[in-house]
Amino acid sequence: MSAVIDPRAVVAPTAKIAAGVEIGAYSIIGPDVEIGPGCVIGPHVVVTGHTVLGANNRVFQFASIGDAPQDKKYAGESTRVVIGSGNTLREYVTVNRGTAKDKGVTTVGDDNLFMASSHVAHDCTIGSHCVFANLATLAGHVEIDDWVILAGFTGVHQFCKIGAHAFIGNNSAVTRDVPPYVMAIGYPAEPRSVNAKGISRRGFSSGQMRNIKDAYKTLYRSELPLEQAIEKITEAAKSQPELQVFVDFFSRSNRSLIR
Repeated sequence: MSAVIDPRAVVAPTAKIAAGVEIGAYSIIGPDVEIGPGCVIGPHVVVTGHTVLGANNRVFQFASIGDAPQDKKYAGESTRVVIGSGNTLREYVTVNRGTAKDKGVTTVGDDNLFMASSHVAHDCTIGSHCVFANLATLAGHVEIDDWVILAGFTGVHQFCKIGAHAFIGNNSAVTRDVPPYVMAIGYPAEPRSVNAKGISRRGFSSGQMRNIKDAYKTLYRSELPLEQAIEKITEAAKSQPELQVFVDFFSRSNRSLIR
């Protein structure tokens, strides 16, 4: 099945458009873009720069993917956006490419939902199965692990990390790293509880849930110094594999944890 390209779209001759792609009216596809099979690019979309979209992504009207980073230090270097498969990018979503000062690439995994006007800045790394509600916004160099939900109007400070299965409440400002499984809310965001609803939806057993809640209590309710709390969780993870994501996250954190 060949691509279906509206005659009013502008597609560079050197763009790589796979079979089964649909491109709507007035969309602009740049010369260094690669679009995988089954993607649907709506009307009035701009995909530019060295941008790769995997299979079966859907991009709605007025989205901008792969344009230059909003960084004064950017001097036109050849940087990239790489997006996986099965993602949905709604109206006015923006994803900027990386900078030479960091990884040089902005990366998005698979099966993510970006609601209207959400923004992914330069050099961000986003896992899979995440949800960005309307106007959720990432500054540069942010790392979002799998199964994270950012509620509407959430803002994440540059270089912050958010661990797998975390939930950030609406109108929150994330200024430090949020560990896995944690529900954080506020301005600035503070830990409120375990994201129990999200975890249960993903098939964790009651025993695993109990272990995660115990680890949360160790980190946030035991009044232990942070180093001792991390040591205790690290020891528990040896027999409770669901806690290993905590341990791995602690080793990556460099902006300090929300406390």
